Amino acid sequence: MNDRRTFLKSLAGLTAGLSLAPSSFAKENNSDRLGEVLPKRKLGRTNEYVTMLGTGGYHVGWTSERDAQEIIEAALEGGVRFFDTAESYSAGRSEERYGKYLTPKYRDLVFLMTKSTGKDAKTVREHLEGSLRRLQVDQIDLFQVHAVSTPQDVDNRISNGVLDVLQKAQQEGKVKYLGFTGHQNPFAHKRMLERSAESNMFDTVLMPVNVLDHNYFSFTQNVLPEAMERNMGVLAIKSLADGRFFASKKEAGWTTEDPLIPNYLSIKEAMHFVWSLPVTVLISGNENATYMREKIALARSFTQLNAEERLALIEKVKEIALTGKIEYFKQKES
Repeated sequence: MNDRRTFLKSLAGLTAGLSLAPSSFAKENNSDRLGEVLPKRKLGRTNEYVTMLGTGGYHVGWTSERDAQEIIEAALEGGVRFFDTAESYSAGRSEERYGKYLTPKYRDLVFLMTKSTGKDAKTVREHLEGSLRRLQVDQIDLFQVHAVSTPQDVDNRISNGVLDVLQKAQQEGKVKYLGFTGHQNPFAHKRMLERSAESNMFDTVLMPVNVLDHNYFSFTQNVLPEAMERNMGVLAIKSLADGRFFASKKEAGWTTEDPLIPNYLSIKEAMHFVWSLPVTVLISGNENATYMREKIALARSFTQLNAEERLALIEKVKEIALTGKIEYFKQKES
């Protein structure tokens, strides 16, 4: 019972930013020339407010050309104004499709982020220039060190000048904000936070956030508190564990893996759990417009879960979470 009270207290603390001063974290009733915009949340210490749902660029890259265009159009029509991509997604095709269907007409309306997997300064610089060209923009809103995997990987990238390139690009006005990402190892994230403490250069952190995470190799436990302390924007991925909760590929919106936990909880429960934590954006990958519209409807229907409700969901999946099989993307290399 004491452990349970401690856990509830911890969860309550993690969501304090949502409950104490909603006006400082979120604002609603937004609209622009395309119509009503989804509720927005403050992006950490920046002065930016971005939509609580973001369009995942990975799927925009690998799905068909027609579906990619329709995903972008459905997102815009539904009020999504946050768009994620990376130079590595389908060898730049995701960025190219944004450069074709998004930025020519709607650059002024959207927050655009991309990433570099580069392990050295020269490669990151080349990736940045390529991203600017493919996206057809002069400035990227958020540029990120992508897919840090281990503490040693972090150390190697820093030794190879990766952070210097990011800071220079920011000084040149080619990028507005800086961040880093990863989904394998929370201790890689902790190392990046540690190594960047003096410069405090990062505005955002992207990581897995889902109902399973609390129980196994947890990003929410190990990274989120310090990110909040630094007032960083938290970008959530893997919120549906790549669809492995669900009974059918259609329901999951994912086509390359069979579900491992059929009928365990609803997409609504999974996504509303994440939005009830102090994340800025839940980034959702969808390979067609139908799935995109479904996620938009879930954002519009969001009501915050209290600590007891969140704990009930966490305990529901605890046994399977501890196996590590569902969050297969986590790897415990040091």
